Amino acid sequence: MISKLPHVGTTIFTVMSALAAEHKAINLSQGFPDFDCDETLKELVYAAMQQGHNQYAPMAGIPSLREAIAEKVYNAYRQTVNPGTEITITPGGTYAIFTAIATCIQPGDEVIIFEPAYDSYIPNVLVNGGVPVLVPLTFPEYRINWELVRSKITARTRMIMLNTPHNPTGSILTETDIRELERLVAAHNLLVLSDEVYEHLVYDGRQHHSILKYPNLFRNSFVTFSFGKVFHVTGWKMGYCIAPAHLMQEYRKVHQYLCFSVNTPMQYGLARFLETPSHYLLLPAFYHEKRDYFLQLMAGTRFTPLPCHGSYFQLMRYDQISDESDKDFTIRMTKEFGVASIPVSAFYQNGHDDHVIRFCFAKRNETLEQAAERLTGV
Repeated sequence: MISKLPHVGTTIFTVMSALAAEHKAINLSQGFPDFDCDETLKELVYAAMQQGHNQYAPMAGIPSLREAIAEKVYNAYRQTVNPGTEITITPGGTYAIFTAIATCIQPGDEVIIFEPAYDSYIPNVLVNGGVPVLVPLTFPEYRINWELVRSKITARTRMIMLNTPHNPTGSILTETDIRELERLVAAHNLLVLSDEVYEHLVYDGRQHHSILKYPNLFRNSFVTFSFGKVFHVTGWKMGYCIAPAHLMQEYRKVHQYLCFSVNTPMQYGLARFLETPSHYLLLPAFYHEKRDYFLQLMAGTRFTPLPCHGSYFQLMRYDQISDESDKDFTIRMTKEFGVASIPVSAFYQNGHDDHVIRFCFAKRNETLEQAAERLTGV
């Protein structure tokens, strides 16, 4: 058999988590919390099971959940979306991204992807016959160079993929970025795929510029989200996609043959949980405090933090410690000091290495304290 992804192996997240388990290291590598979700959410899901909501849900998702999402979108972004025709519930944010690409990318279509990039983006494009066009973000701020983007656009360019707040860097789009994007989309009739799974995790008085806020962009866009990231239930694999009706109609044609529908009791539980907006409105302050506490703890080490304005990831330079490659450094740090992280070169197709590693601070304070204590010896 000829492989569709001949150069793809096991992801770095699986590798580092396995290494952490083998060496009993503190796992600050993979992006999941080590604390539990709200007890109320679990009770609501259990109640849905007890009430008999255990069979297939409608293909697009149960109406009450889509209606709750539409209300949340209006309250957050003053954008009216139709829950009947513009929202689809998906088994996770990564699935939502893949389905959007599968919906519109034809063989030979070019897709602009900013690096460092979440690891699923490039394989998603390749397996659907598309051509990834890679644009590096400007180090160390990880900003978009829009002149470089313009130079990459050709007659075959079909889509631009965005991620804000950004994984792995913690950077966020600005109003200036949005205006530049609007000009490019209008001039070249481009589609936009915006990964916004960390939408509520924005700090330092900054604002999340969701594509949903900008009608000129939304009419050409798929916007994806994750309940797992928002409500600390990554193992549930629950997310959703929002797109204008003409795009969502095509999206659902693909979705119905990939999974058809998503976990029914979880949908009922989430619909009820969203009735209390504080469940997500308090997240920025919660994670802002986590980030600041982690930085305070890390001040006693030789690592140098880079700016993090969003997500629950903190990048650190280690140039004062070692000149090893970031991959070798993270492996040695896991084995010798008992703390696992992710080398940022794993987010580049060509393995570009700025000697920067990624830590996840979505952990209990005790976990962060133990990790920082070990890292003072590095």
